[in-house]
Amino acid sequence: MASFVIHSTGVVAFIFLILLVECYSRPLYPLPSKTDYKNRQPLQTFRPYNIAHRGSNGEIPEETAAAYMRAIEEGADFIETDILSSKDGVLICFHDVTLDDTTDIAEHKEFANRKRTYDVQGVNTTGYFTVDFTLEELKTLRVKQRYPFRDQQYNGKFQIITFEEYISIALDASRIVGIYPEIKNPVLINQHVKWSGGKRFEDKFVEMLKKYGYKGSYLSKDWLKQPAFIQSFAPTSLIYVSNQTDLPKILLIDDVTVPTQDTNQSYWEITSDAYFNYIKNYVVGIGPWKDTIVPVMNNYLQTPTDLVARAHASNLQVHPYTFRDENVFLHFDFHQDPYNEFEYWVNKMGVDGLFTDFTGSLHQFQEWNSPFSGKDGDASTLLHEIARLISKYGKK
Repeated sequence: MASFVIHSTGVVAFIFLILLVECYSRPLYPLPSKTDYKNRQPLQTFRPYNIAHRGSNGEIPEETAAAYMRAIEEGADFIETDILSSKDGVLICFHDVTLDDTTDIAEHKEFANRKRTYDVQGVNTTGYFTVDFTLEELKTLRVKQRYPFRDQQYNGKFQIITFEEYISIALDASRIVGIYPEIKNPVLINQHVKWSGGKRFEDKFVEMLKKYGYKGSYLSKDWLKQPAFIQSFAPTSLIYVSNQTDLPKILLIDDVTVPTQDTNQSYWEITSDAYFNYIKNYVVGIGPWKDTIVPVMNNYLQTPTDLVARAHASNLQVHPYTFRDENVFLHFDFHQDPYNEFEYWVNKMGVDGLFTDFTGSLHQFQEWNSPFSGKDGDASTLLHEIARLISKYGKK
């Protein structure tokens, strides 16, 4: 009996050791894709895309695994991210080129001497730059909510994640969820991070997408299996990667006062008919700041521009940013109701996708306004209802 107890204890200890090694040898999220979901629900393409801006960051700190998983849970079609690089060339999900505003870097005294001043799009910017930290160092930081009026309970609980971990989250979803990564500040990244073989930021970006099977032109069979849009404010980066992948690309457009970061073109030039005619050879759409589409004065909407109509005339989609539920971001015309804003942009302006911090709100609006949403939200319910209505006439 004693020998049996000793033997059993040894087996338990051995199994525990194996589990311990396994846990420490794999990343927080298993690399794509360890989960095999058969017959996943496909991406919806019959209505404007619900694009989770940095995840569901209205609820959970931006660009974190938890924010992306919440967005998927709430019905996002695409999870959007900004891609930067660490000092040692690992691609990470992070919006700002500096760590100051959304991490606890200030509490890490061991990094006090890392503050630098760099030229960022023509502006001398001082802070703790991602390009001055290795991935191992970045993983010691914890992320916090950007806005003080949002839920602060998750501050300090989540790490910065890698591009690879982000892809894993999308591929391991129980339905098809697209990704929408941005080539962020490529000029700065290429100045401060060097890869072997003369490769540049854009090369590493596309390599990661190819590694996990992202390919195909818009709405192709391959694309519908693993949907992805590539976005950037840098026109030359989009043109460069167009020679490496046929994935659809979106040219992001900033405020009317901000020139392009790599070509120094004005807003008016890159939104002209002539430029649309040129760029449509490389991109499938544009992603403008919404207040450039419909100007605002004293927090009231002014007469809409013809930007959406002209983009559509050039066969370009329009995915404006950023839709937020809080009153501080809602123009007075919408009476402090985000659903009124969605109604305006979807049904009046006719946009093709919306970047939102509150994925759940946009998804609810879509479900309530979709002609294809039956009682149980599936196509079979709708077909049965149609058959029932038709049968009434057949009996006469």
